[in-house]
Amino acid sequence: MTDPTAPGASAVTGPTAPGASAVTDPHHPMAEVLAGFAPYPDEFAARYRADGHWRGETFGSMLRERAAAHPDRIAIVDPTGGSGEDPTRRWTYAELDLRADRMAAGLRARGIRRGDRVVVQLPNTAEFFELVFGLFRVGALPVFALPAHRYTEISYFCAFTGAVGYVVPAVEGGFDHRELASRVKAETPSLRHVLVVGGDAGEHTPLAEVPVDPADAAGAPGEEPQPGDVAFLQLSGGSTGVPKLIPRTHDDYIYSLRGSVELCGQDENSVYLVVLPAAHNFPLSSPGSLGTLYAGGRVVLCPQPSPETAFPLIEREGVTITGLVPPLALLWLDSAERIREAGGSAGLESLEVLLVGGAKFSEEAARRVRPVLGCTLQQVFGMAEGLVNYTRLDDPEEVIVTTQGRPISPDDEVRVVDDEDRDLPDGTTGHLLTRGPYTIRGYWNAPEHNAASFTADGFYRTGDLVRRTGTGHLVVEGRAKDQINRGGEKVAAEEIENHLLAHPAVHDAAVVSMPDPYLGERTCAYVVLREEHRAQPPKSVELKRFVRQRGLADFKVPDRVEFVDAFPATGIGKVSKKDLRAAIAASLTSS
Repeated sequence: MTDPTAPGASAVTGPTAPGASAVTDPHHPMAEVLAGFAPYPDEFAARYRADGHWRGETFGSMLRERAAAHPDRIAIVDPTGGSGEDPTRRWTYAELDLRADRMAAGLRARGIRRGDRVVVQLPNTAEFFELVFGLFRVGALPVFALPAHRYTEISYFCAFTGAVGYVVPAVEGGFDHRELASRVKAETPSLRHVLVVGGDAGEHTPLAEVPVDPADAAGAPGEEPQPGDVAFLQLSGGSTGVPKLIPRTHDDYIYSLRGSVELCGQDENSVYLVVLPAAHNFPLSSPGSLGTLYAGGRVVLCPQPSPETAFPLIEREGVTITGLVPPLALLWLDSAERIREAGGSAGLESLEVLLVGGAKFSEEAARRVRPVLGCTLQQVFGMAEGLVNYTRLDDPEEVIVTTQGRPISPDDEVRVVDDEDRDLPDGTTGHLLTRGPYTIRGYWNAPEHNAASFTADGFYRTGDLVRRTGTGHLVVEGRAKDQINRGGEKVAAEEIENHLLAHPAVHDAAVVSMPDPYLGERTCAYVVLREEHRAQPPKSVELKRFVRQRGLADFKVPDRVEFVDAFPATGIGKVSKKDLRAAIAASLTSS
């Protein structure tokens, strides 16, 4: 819990159990937000401030300071939406800062205040940053939705948060977001504003009409947000059900940015390519766009993640660092190899660091990064709830390709425990629990989830199965729910996937459980073949034999192999194992 006597602290008091908080003043502009917020206990908040982790910064002040220090440096590069012969937009730090001020003034003029929630569902476009920093300046909370979300998720986000605003593109990927917005607005009493980026806004308001000169805005500017305030609501990374909402404060999130910037070697010369959806936690903060802006570097927006789009951008803009999820990393690796084998150049000479996270990156694929892409791999294992681990740039190559890194902070507390929450020795696989200066103490307004997801003393149950090496690096062995119980024998999906990926014909693999009347569960391996092997694919029995010959126990050999052209994906681009499990279950039922 924040200390009310500390500079910039929110006026909150109350119990420190997960999910519990209270406000001293029910008319406080953050009262409704804080009522659903689980604060950091006083003694922890005081320590994090004393240790210099929380420095009393807000996102609004961060941008203002960078704009004052280097106003003419380019902050945002958007290859779409330019004018004349150059389709590229380039905003300096001074311009982004001014746009944020104008957006904030316009939002206030429309009645959006500190503590209000605004669902933001935008693609990788410069307006995303103009809007988000405008909301930060107001103290309103962006609720970060992904472009792939549709009615089920969006209607829930708007209703559950009592959102007053919803910001969408007109049409994206062939989908008309204006129609979705009209339906959600009609069903959500709190939703007063729908703002549209690009194209005809229809019955809604173009976002371009919102900004006004702060000097012309009517009324007082409103109370400035404070470092201890909730800055935004992020989505949980769960792949089942509607995502839970994660409250992140200015203090805790900016600390994670600062730590990420240091560990990823970023400075004012860094050029970060946003390949994944801009609103997702990974490309926001690891070190992501916000980390790059914190470092004073340049953010380049990639409208599509394909190599055909990304590789020319990397070459043209001198991109030095970017982040991918494993399926995209595999796609880039294969594309770069084909270009090289054809005698061409992928144009990746400027790329120094490739971060891969969001799911475990197989060792087989990790070993290809340096020789194929010519850059350093930095594995990232983290979660929107907080804890982030990185392999270090100077780690031995063997550590980089076989582990998922160490925590950012010396105050990140990590426990690896058994099913009874008993601590396990290094080298033993168990459940990962964590707490620290940027890990939440509870989901927003979700006491039932919090009772199951947090221990009584504030450790977050991540749901990950890991083992810790003697050097403190973590190796992800899977998700607790991703472990397949095959007649009492436990099969870790990632282990089998890693062996399948060693086969020369296999581009990607995903192992899931399938129901079985005798064993309870059996294993099904979904396989995407490399393009050159699709005309003459290997037989299922060949892949099973290959896995068996690599020295695995028979019970770990996939019971079934299914060849597919591509995997279903979640909104961020990770493999949707939920959909794969549903597909194989339906296939068994119909056969």
